[in-house]
Amino acid sequence: MILKAEKFLLKLFLVEEIEPVIESETSLTVIIQQWLVEKLQELWRFTNKTFNLKLFELEDKPVSLASLSKLILFAFIAYLIARLLRGFIRRALLVRFGFDRGTLEAVASVIGYILTGLGFLIVLEISGINLSSLTVIAGVLGIGVGFGFQQLAANFISGITLLFEQPIKVGDLIQIDDLLGIVEKISIRSTAIKLLNGTFVIIPNSDFIQNKIINLSYGKSKCPVEVNIELAYGNDTTLVTEAMLAAARQQHNILSEPPPKVLFQNFASTLKFKLIGWINNPLILNSVISDLNFVIESEFEVRGIKVVSPHQQEVRLKNPQEYISMLQDSTESLAEKSTDSSIYNSTISLSKKIKTPLFGETLKDLLPKISYFKNCTKEQIRQLIEDGYRESFPPNTIICHEGDPGNSFYVILSGMVEIFSEKIDRRIAERKAGEFIGEMALLMGIPRSASIRTLEDTTLFVVDRDNLQKLLSNYPQLAEQISLEISKRRESLENMGILPDKIDSEQTVLNWVRKRLNAIFEL
Repeated sequence: MILKAEKFLLKLFLVEEIEPVIESETSLTVIIQQWLVEKLQELWRFTNKTFNLKLFELEDKPVSLASLSKLILFAFIAYLIARLLRGFIRRALLVRFGFDRGTLEAVASVIGYILTGLGFLIVLEISGINLSSLTVIAGVLGIGVGFGFQQLAANFISGITLLFEQPIKVGDLIQIDDLLGIVEKISIRSTAIKLLNGTFVIIPNSDFIQNKIINLSYGKSKCPVEVNIELAYGNDTTLVTEAMLAAARQQHNILSEPPPKVLFQNFASTLKFKLIGWINNPLILNSVISDLNFVIESEFEVRGIKVVSPHQQEVRLKNPQEYISMLQDSTESLAEKSTDSSIYNSTISLSKKIKTPLFGETLKDLLPKISYFKNCTKEQIRQLIEDGYRESFPPNTIICHEGDPGNSFYVILSGMVEIFSEKIDRRIAERKAGEFIGEMALLMGIPRSASIRTLEDTTLFVVDRDNLQKLLSNYPQLAEQISLEISKRRESLENMGILPDKIDSEQTVLNWVRKRLNAIFEL
């Protein structure tokens, strides 16, 4: 039974519609349910009528909100399917072709756009829209895009151009204006660049077509590292080359192939050099340059190489020895006349500073001590240093075994090694820093006559066959000088068992050595 209060509420909210129901003593819950059902049915009829209301006709077919909503839903489903198929094709098929990262992303993006376009066309057909009827609409939209969305259209066309022509690819290290970074993604409208500090910059595609772009990875997968240095006059250019290459070869991130190079760029007011190396990971470029600068400074300090100061002025004396002697004579006379020893001591220290300081032996000094290279020019020594490389070994490490091919010789920069025979288990000799080993095996193309093992932490400078072949090819007269030097060691050649028995005269030995050297190094 319905209470009086309930009847009052029903009359208050439902007014006349519920009056017959109240008289029939129906429960309140049933009344409310019936009323809600009727209202929901009315709302559904209104919504259905609204969504099916004809907005316009396309080829005598009415287009309503319902048909447009269905079209959008199907289009979204087609986009998701195209995206899934793109990912599957990229992972399952494209990676098997061995494409680099940039080409792989470009091909995958084009396939994704094609699949998306095909999906939209299929959705239009399913929706009963004749594609030919869209021609006029597409023309009108094209005019609208041309006038109202010029920049958007330019970015779209630029994006297609970037994907097909690939002036830049995903993974390339590029510089646009003052921004240096890695291309992370190329989309239809814009391109995402990851800067070396880890932040991202989104750049419209039209900027890459209209502006000049420096692509440091174009045609290669490696990133260049460049360090420019200005030095004072009077520095030995060969020592500078040695120091900069030594610094580069100490960095494990610098690739050995292609090898680092030092370019002597200019000698106007200063001596300008550039060190060029290569790394695999562009994101560590700044840290590698920083490490190189630290090591180069250390190598310069060891060799006494002077870097130009921003406010440095240099006074150069034509005949320094005369000035030194004059200064020493003046100090002696000054000492006789003056009782102030501080003046004398300061003047003597000044005269000592004028003298050239002595530093430890460098490759520039060590290589000419090898008899075969004693007549090398400064340029030839520089090339040996530039094309050689350093290698470090811990104690008790076998550098080469007895019987191994003699494809390199070594200059000991630090540490100590022992030469021993593995066959008879006997030590033959020890070699320390500043000495060299293995040159005869390289020059004569014979196997190692003994093994070499480190006795302590040792650093070697290695000159291999390719290095020496390049040098001899560039300087044929050097090959003749080496042939003359080797021919003087007839006894050593006989002890090694490589000199034929029929050779008896010095000229015959020289001819034999010359032919063998030419054959080994393909001169």
